[in-house]
Amino acid sequence: MKDAISYAAPTPKVLYIHDDLSDYVSRQQGRASAAWQLTRQLFALVCRDRRRVVLLTLESQMASLLAHSNYAPFAMAIGIGRAGERVAQQLHARTGWFPKVSRVNLTREEDGHGGYNVVTTTGIPLAQELPLLDTASPLAVVDDTVFSGLTMRTLLLALPVEVRVRTQAFCLRGVAESLVGIAALCSIAIGFAAPGHLLDEVSFINASGLVMRIGIRHAQQPPQAFFERPMWMHAWFPGYADEVIGLCQRLNAILEPDGRPAQFP
Repeated sequence: MKDAISYAAPTPKVLYIHDDLSDYVSRQQGRASAAWQLTRQLFALVCRDRRRVVLLTLESQMASLLAHSNYAPFAMAIGIGRAGERVAQQLHARTGWFPKVSRVNLTREEDGHGGYNVVTTTGIPLAQELPLLDTASPLAVVDDTVFSGLTMRTLLLALPVEVRVRTQAFCLRGVAESLVGIAALCSIAIGFAAPGHLLDEVSFINASGLVMRIGIRHAQQPPQAFFERPMWMHAWFPGYADEVIGLCQRLNAILEPDGRPAQFP
């Protein structure tokens, strides 16, 4: 496995953790399960330093986005990966904006040299993954997070110019400075935008990535959970990272008992 030194992370002034884990554990294991109890313990632990670690909920992000947005239904919505598709479906259930959602299986993976590539998880070139697009109708592009903006920019730049000028992007959360590059390509609506410089001032993670092997992707190597990258854990949770890692390991043993990545929705 690639030496993680190339991917060292500073301790951010504020770490935002999106809770996409509680609902998953509740549905998969039940609220009387050991997994549910461990999940509650994990959130209590990671949020020990409430001045620096902030827990985000789906409801708060959705409410904020909807409070500032109003659109007629789009002829087509492209969801970026499973997460983007899921957000599009969640928004559609409340608004009716996205009657037709097409998923593009796009993700960011480590290149082994300290950088990242945006690749399709199917091996099919992005241009071939894109659905047939109507150049006369508005298009929506939906993702869950804009962190560096690399993934969404890659998709937007793959669109024909005549389509991109009619495109509206949506995202539940992101780093404000990264949104500037997206807004230069098309309008974007977001639920929560965090101020501050990427990584050293502000960072985002999904709780699912802490305990399941979906958080870190490598070129031609198995994915990892964040707890398997101790340098990051110690940067994010200085002084109590070992406790967090221990809880993540216990929860992972339940959620991924055979050691292989689970099918996270």
